[in-house]
Amino acid sequence: DSGDSVSQLQEWRPAVYRRCTDTLWLLLFCLFWTGLMFISGYAVVAGAAERLVLGYDSFGNVCGQKNTPIEGANLSGLDMTNKKYVFFLNSCSLEIQSLKISSLSLCVSSCPQEQLNSLEDLQSFARNNGSFLCLYNLNVSSYTLNPKAAQLCPTLPVPPSKSFPLFNRCVPQNPECYSKYASVLISMVNEMDVFHRILSGILAGRDTVIGLSVLALAFSLIVVLAFRFIQTFLIHTLIALVVFGLLFVSGVLWWLHYDYRNDPSTELETEKENVKFLLGYAIFSTIVTVVLLFLIFVLRKRLQFAVQLFRIVGKIIGRIPFLLFQPVWTFLILIAFWVFWVAVLLSLGTAGTAQSTLGGQVEYRALSGICYMAWYHFVGLIWTSEFILACQQMVIAGAVVTCYFNRNKNNPPPHPVLSSISVLFCYHLGTAVKGSFLITILRIPRIVLLYLYNILTQKKNEKCLFNCCFCWVCCQKSCLRCFNQHAYTTTAINGTNFCTSAKDAVCILARNSAELASISCFGDFLLFFGKVFVVCFTIFGGLMAFNYHRDLQAWAVPLLLVGFFAYLMSHSFLSVFEVTADAMFLCFAIDMETNDGTTEKPYFVDQELLTFVSQSNKLTEGRKHRSTRPFQNNEDGTELQSMV
Repeated sequence: DSGDSVSQLQEWRPAVYRRCTDTLWLLLFCLFWTGLMFISGYAVVAGAAERLVLGYDSFGNVCGQKNTPIEGANLSGLDMTNKKYVFFLNSCSLEIQSLKISSLSLCVSSCPQEQLNSLEDLQSFARNNGSFLCLYNLNVSSYTLNPKAAQLCPTLPVPPSKSFPLFNRCVPQNPECYSKYASVLISMVNEMDVFHRILSGILAGRDTVIGLSVLALAFSLIVVLAFRFIQTFLIHTLIALVVFGLLFVSGVLWWLHYDYRNDPSTELETEKENVKFLLGYAIFSTIVTVVLLFLIFVLRKRLQFAVQLFRIVGKIIGRIPFLLFQPVWTFLILIAFWVFWVAVLLSLGTAGTAQSTLGGQVEYRALSGICYMAWYHFVGLIWTSEFILACQQMVIAGAVVTCYFNRNKNNPPPHPVLSSISVLFCYHLGTAVKGSFLITILRIPRIVLLYLYNILTQKKNEKCLFNCCFCWVCCQKSCLRCFNQHAYTTTAINGTNFCTSAKDAVCILARNSAELASISCFGDFLLFFGKVFVVCFTIFGGLMAFNYHRDLQAWAVPLLLVGFFAYLMSHSFLSVFEVTADAMFLCFAIDMETNDGTTEKPYFVDQELLTFVSQSNKLTEGRKHRSTRPFQNNEDGTELQSMV
């Protein structure tokens, strides 16, 4: 028994001499990124994201910019900088042939506001407004002289029209023409791949999306400062703001759903999708509000307990002040990666070859394999984002471990954050890759379930089944994320690979689960409140911004994207406290297992933390019981050493 105890104790000594862990997983990740770079290069070469939102004419010219010539198309390669709108020559009799509108289209500088009944009216409109509605190779002076002008100019009479924000098209205002035009456009949009509609929505509302991302960053910083210098008043204020925000956002979502549903101008499929998304947002927000209000009522008497917990965590962070800057670097890296990812996605969505047809017109034909590349690219988004967050968790855990297992609390080890970063990059990147891959594996089935759920919306039995599966996957992901964090902390201590670290962490926590579960869960619950605060008020800002710009028809998906980014930002910043608390409790459990508080083997723990845990879980009897364990008979007589 004594020999087994010595073996167990040595396994928990913070490793001074380390070796690389999970090397094969790091190699796999590098190979995966090689594929991502290939897709990125292909998307840049073959894609043209500006076509998606700016629109283009029948000759391959993108409206609103300069263009390069296309072989076989004489009217391509024109400068359309001042011509931003797509105008159809036969807007009252549009037809769809092979998912393409049959009428010729041109780039024009302005749409005709009044009906034009003759070629003379077309000529006068061109001279007065600088907007030429006939083919580019027909001179204005020849509008009334050229015998082929009727074929080269729009079908008369030309109805009055106004610019349409989505795809920058001139939409006829004549009721009869508008009805035919809208029916064709709706059919065209319905046939359009959802992937392209999402990209169009992101591009159309890109300024608002960027502004909301900055707003989420500001809210995240405010919450981090609140938790760092937390007091009872701040706890009550945070809870009050979250409750108010959830109630207000839920009310606004229901009101917007009612307003959009009863809006007679809601005709496009993208606008109808906004109504569906609003209903989903409203239901989800209402459920979250009810659940959180119930939990607040149940846990209302433990607020002072939360204040004391985060005061202790703040004390640890105060010894390592650079921990608060770690999320900033993580955030900047995530932003750079997301910008790169979106840019590649936009280019990939428009990848296609321009081919000239009879009459000098141009068609863009999508290349085979684009859909598979898009899915590969999407997996890259999840895996890489989770990997970046995993690296942050390992850096924080390593710094906390270094300072916890240090006898002189008033003189912490020098540069614990830099030391943890160097250990991560030199030895444990493969472990972070493996942990993030497991999270990715659980995220992908959830996305597939959502896709299948949308397909089977009319089948109630299947919907119930998919709801159950979806909830199960979400629970598994949450448990795995917590499991990964303890594995990362164990790796920071022992220098072992992911599986070994996970097994050791589960064993040590299983022996102390009753003591630490309630403390950790309540701390995580309060941190979740902070994340809800950031997401809630960011979504509220997005609702107000998009509602005041109703010309952005496809805004539901960009709003969902903003909410996802807001949650990742808040998670990145607040994970400092979450990871610090989890690492602190794991180190505490190890400390209790390997030491007995005697002169020969004193605890590493602060007296404040020991008193706090004892008062919270009544550990006094447990400590007496532990003092009889065989660990105290360790023949080695050594103590845990700080990592260097």
